[in-house]
Amino acid sequence: MNGANYSVVSEFVFLGLSSSWEIQLLIFCLSCLFYVFSIMGNLLIVVTVTSDPYLHSPMYFLLANLSIIDLIFCSIAAPKMICDLFRKRKVISFGGCIAQIFFSHAVGGTEMVLLIAMAFDRYVAICKPLHYLTIMSPRMCILILVVAWTIGLIHSLAQLAFVVNLPFCGPNVIDSFYCDIPRLIKLACTDTYKLEFMVTANSGFISVGAFSLLILSYIFIMATLQKHSSGGSSKAVSTLSAHIIVVVLFFGPLIFFYMWPSSSTHLDKFLGIFDAVLTPFLNPVIYTLRNREMKVAMRRVFSKLTGFRKHQ
Repeated sequence: MNGANYSVVSEFVFLGLSSSWEIQLLIFCLSCLFYVFSIMGNLLIVVTVTSDPYLHSPMYFLLANLSIIDLIFCSIAAPKMICDLFRKRKVISFGGCIAQIFFSHAVGGTEMVLLIAMAFDRYVAICKPLHYLTIMSPRMCILILVVAWTIGLIHSLAQLAFVVNLPFCGPNVIDSFYCDIPRLIKLACTDTYKLEFMVTANSGFISVGAFSLLILSYIFIMATLQKHSSGGSSKAVSTLSAHIIVVVLFFGPLIFFYMWPSSSTHLDKFLGIFDAVLTPFLNPVIYTLRNREMKVAMRRVFSKLTGFRKHQ
């Protein structure tokens, strides 16, 4: 019999972040602030890269697409979390829960591939500078983007295959503020030990593997950079350090979720907020503060906007 035929749970109830009104108010204020700044910061990067011809290069093309991904990612769980904070009953439909899982894994998988592509871009720029524009051609950049989204969607559909036909016949309370697979499969009315192991293998080991590959790649690039004493070295180190910080911020919570899924609930929730709201906010901050070209380009965009308003 198909699992969907005897699944009687039509909605899930979130326990939320805290029962304290004061803590909820603090989380509400901070979440709203970081969410708005995440939207504004990532939009600013996309607009700046699109409108400034000096930034029409492979590195900034990938950075703008990372900002688009962050715009989508921060809107998957954060708006509902903010709206639910002062509700006594925090409910999400079965379909809504599946949609959260689908989009979070699709966007997360895409971002993972894009971060690897950004590491490859820096490798070519530093280790093969004479062939950079040939290798990282516009066609290659579009291909990277298509491959990233394809892998993200395949990864997400593979994850959904684990849970979409599970029987949910009673328990429907999730001790969190959003849906994710490790929490959801614990509610299924069947033995999920093997399934939990498969989820860990699918997401946890992939996250650890990709993270290790990226860190080793950046160590190799840094070592190669040390052999050169050109004037652009400090600029390259600054760009690489920004990439490494973003990689750690992205993979840190992921590795924790899937490699240690039975850890402290409070820490789990904190990392959930960090992943949903703070990381999309920090990415544009890190890339802007550590990138002189981006700061100069943003000033040019602002001067163009103010000049256009004066002429009206």
